[in-house]
Amino acid sequence: MVAKRIIPCLDVKDGRVVKGTNFINLKDAGSAVELAERYYQEGADELVFLDITASIEKRKTLIKLVKNVGEVIRIPFTVGGGISELSDIEELLKAGADKVSLNTSIVINPLLITEAAKQFGSQAIVAAIDVKLIGDTYKVFIKGGTEETDLDGFSWCKRVEELGAGEILLTSMDKDGTKEGYDLIFLEKLLKSVNLPIIASGGAGCKEHFYEAFHKTNVDACLAASLFHFQILNIKELKKYLQQNNIMVRL
Repeated sequence: MVAKRIIPCLDVKDGRVVKGTNFINLKDAGSAVELAERYYQEGADELVFLDITASIEKRKTLIKLVKNVGEVIRIPFTVGGGISELSDIEELLKAGADKVSLNTSIVINPLLITEAAKQFGSQAIVAAIDVKLIGDTYKVFIKGGTEETDLDGFSWCKRVEELGAGEILLTSMDKDGTKEGYDLIFLEKLLKSVNLPIIASGGAGCKEHFYEAFHKTNVDACLAASLFHFQILNIKELKKYLQQNNIMVRL
């Protein structure tokens, strides 16, 4: 059995970590470097850094900040935001990222996944997919959740697997920041249709929500932000709880 992963997420805007609800009403949550170092010390398995306004503002990810974060941690580090070509990926990997998270750019140019996987390896390519229930269909959104596409969430997840992505970071926009728990209905169905590792994102409000996601849907990792930023949950304590409830984690 592979150990389940706990992944804090740093959503960065104007160089600061922010957190909102349903992708809006963003509040300052602190310094990216300080939070990254704390999470590393607390026992996070990986770290995700998303420059959430890079695509909307049509600019590249904040490279200097990525380098500064990379210097204080010794765990796998995924970076996303404003990545539109292979040279962007190369620059981020050289700056200290272990993986890149691609969202808007792969909807616009799906072949970027294949080209990137060929050049850097599938293990370095994470397809970040933001879904929202519109009527009775889970629609894919891009540009930091501001633009709806015609893509169906399940179909797009299957497509990114076919194109060569190594992992899917699945965020439920309906659940994001609500602290009501992960979207178990979507995740359960998704895990039956793709064979990639899935990172669940959006909705964690207590330690029981992590247990539910691992136990009921068998996702590979759970990502959370505000719970960790505002010290509502400590990663070490969360992992001890999961271990006590027969979920395999690295302590």
